[in-house]
Amino acid sequence: MFRTLSAAALLVLSLTASATQIFQNTGTTSGWDSTNKEHSGTVQQVTNVAYKGSTALKMTQVYDSSYSGRYHSEVVKNNVYKRGDTGYYGFTFRLQENWQFSPAQSYNIAQFIADFGDTGCDDYMPSSMIWIVGDQLYTRVKQGNICAQKTQTFPKLATISAGEWHKIEIQATWKSDGTGVYKLWLDGKNVLDKSGLATTIDDDRAFQFRVGLYANGWHDDNGMKGTQGTRQIWYDQIAAGSAFADADADQW
Repeated sequence: MFRTLSAAALLVLSLTASATQIFQNTGTTSGWDSTNKEHSGTVQQVTNVAYKGSTALKMTQVYDSSYSGRYHSEVVKNNVYKRGDTGYYGFTFRLQENWQFSPAQSYNIAQFIADFGDTGCDDYMPSSMIWIVGDQLYTRVKQGNICAQKTQTFPKLATISAGEWHKIEIQATWKSDGTGVYKLWLDGKNVLDKSGLATTIDDDRAFQFRVGLYANGWHDDNGMKGTQGTRQIWYDQIAAGSAFADADADQW
């Protein structure tokens, strides 16, 4: 019995030692490569609401019918993946308690994105995105090349509640040749498990990881649906690494 336990303990220690966390953030405005705030959007560090510890990030966006631009309130970490990498990415988020679930409009909550302005075919292009439509969680992968992009969307993966913390982890093997892997967990449950697909486009530049509120529906739909013109989401325990434990807010 003693030898069996010792072997198991050594295996756990070996797996832990082999994991590499790329970055972690405990809900603070420090430690990011940049902050993306557009129009009336804000990114704040707060102490009255947190998933774990004493701080969280509060993202706010405000609709303006006279404004035609985009609505980002995000924090940005550079160089999180390149084609061929395998990684795990995680964060927790909480919608405001009175969040109005508009059934026909999208609110993005995280994305992987890179600048393709040098190609003449796009500027900043997201590959994978995670968003909500109504109370349903969606995600996607981007395939093909920057001048001939294809999107594979995975809709209605799970139900999101307002005023409660949710936890997301993503596992991705970033391939453009149909050998990729893309998995997503919500609150500890695996709600998406895909393999044998292209998960990124055929380009080797580095992608950023951004978390925050991007009210993309306001821009893409040329207007707000519903009546809630101020939207707020809190974020905490954001991380990435080479193993699931690196990204799981309850394991680091």
